[in-house]
Amino acid sequence: MRRSLALKVGTVAAAMAVAVAGITFSMNSATAQTNAANGYASQNGGTTGGAGGAVVRATTGTQINQALCGRSSDSTPIIIQVEGTINHGNTADVSGSSCDVGSTLIDLKGVSNVTILGVGSGAVFDQIGIHIRESSNIIIQNVTVKNVKKSGSPTSNGGDAIGMENGVRNVWVDHVTLEASGGESEGYDGLFDMKDDTKYVTLSYSILRNSERGGLVGSGDSDLDSSFITYHHNLYQNLNSRIPLLRGGTAHSYNNHFVGIVESGINSRVGAKIKVDNNYFEDSKDPIGTFYTDLRGYWQVSGNVFDNVTWSSPGTDNYPAGPNPTSTTTVSIPYSYSLDNANCVPSVVSTTAGANKGLKTSNGSCSIQTPTNPPTDPTDPTDPPTTTPPPTTGTNLSLGAGADGTSKGGGTSYGNVIDGSTSTYWSPSGTTGRISVKWGSAQTIDTVVIREASDAVGNIDGWQLVNNSTGAVLASGTGAGTISFTATSLTKVNFVITAASGTPKITEFETYA
Repeated sequence: MRRSLALKVGTVAAAMAVAVAGITFSMNSATAQTNAANGYASQNGGTTGGAGGAVVRATTGTQINQALCGRSSDSTPIIIQVEGTINHGNTADVSGSSCDVGSTLIDLKGVSNVTILGVGSGAVFDQIGIHIRESSNIIIQNVTVKNVKKSGSPTSNGGDAIGMENGVRNVWVDHVTLEASGGESEGYDGLFDMKDDTKYVTLSYSILRNSERGGLVGSGDSDLDSSFITYHHNLYQNLNSRIPLLRGGTAHSYNNHFVGIVESGINSRVGAKIKVDNNYFEDSKDPIGTFYTDLRGYWQVSGNVFDNVTWSSPGTDNYPAGPNPTSTTTVSIPYSYSLDNANCVPSVVSTTAGANKGLKTSNGSCSIQTPTNPPTDPTDPTDPPTTTPPPTTGTNLSLGAGADGTSKGGGTSYGNVIDGSTSTYWSPSGTTGRISVKWGSAQTIDTVVIREASDAVGNIDGWQLVNNSTGAVLASGTGAGTISFTATSLTKVNFVITAASGTPKITEFETYA
């Protein structure tokens, strides 16, 4: 059975309506994600994620799963704005025909047209990894994923912070922070892994640090179908190796800052080709080459800076590109890009890379560009106040109507939800209850707006909107916001709170035709 969905919904500014699990959210999705996909993610038709779809807010892993499972299909565009800490404790499995999710990871399986965007005070996936498989057109932006383990407790995603496999196409991972607290012996695996025919991926303006393994392309020497990957303006810090380990395929690495690399950096193997432009390698060992195998790969190098870098001696299974790196192949890049001078890469990357940096980017001339309203800015229209649902045009039919309910908490009143003021509110005497709006004659309505007090946002874990006369459930879900449904003639409509994590406070129960 499909689970219904209602999450905290973004501001309406124009009008785009998208049906999600029987509930229609109207919002301006054009401003919900910032910047545009670049690198290889801009090829093969481009990567737009959930652009044009519903914008929903999630503060738990369960709500992320509900958003995915509540879509009308597995390709219905959706932008999931995430704030807070996502972990095993708040992630539950959810059923639905448009998803295949789980409780131990964020699983984007068999889906397309999805954006996961960190907003507000930030989004942290703590010990819970993001897995993309059999999926396409995915954007992950402005989030932190940390301490994901494959052994120990808790475990998630095979120990990968972000992993992709099995026919994945067009993924843009941007302004993220991926980090561990050790290596394989401590239970961690890769930070950014791709395998089994994953193509057209860009990792940009991100931080990968404190791990034994940065990331691989291809899980073994026979897994050679993954290709067309761009890495740019990333900070690779305190990593042992795999930055990346590239088996077969084609990649492009430019304007990255490698610092404190312990064993090896870019490891091109088994016929792989990588273009390495204007990177800054610092305090590191063997930044480029073929390592730990005699199945050689190739590289095209230009404009890189090697600052306090050491090179090992060539030998069996060890083919460093230095100490004087020269190109061993040529790589044709199909997209346009601007190169910062390598000497300014450390300062540019320090300012721009990682989550919660305001989605700052470089203009290609060592200068920083800042979006007008980055999603980490509390006043940003892409990060709307969750305490006030979107305005609705037309006449609020609740004004002048009556109200009643099952119970009311001390100092509250049923009439407070129809007085046009968000400074007054109704609460049930416990955590659940009913509040209703009623008229002397039948009214036809198709939209309800439930507004919450600012200190009670997120308390409503389950609700139903019910036609009092017939008992028909018009809509159901979690959270508060704008609820649209098939136009219905009725004399009384009930908002029934079926589950809550705290005491709900409803300031307004608005109704519209």
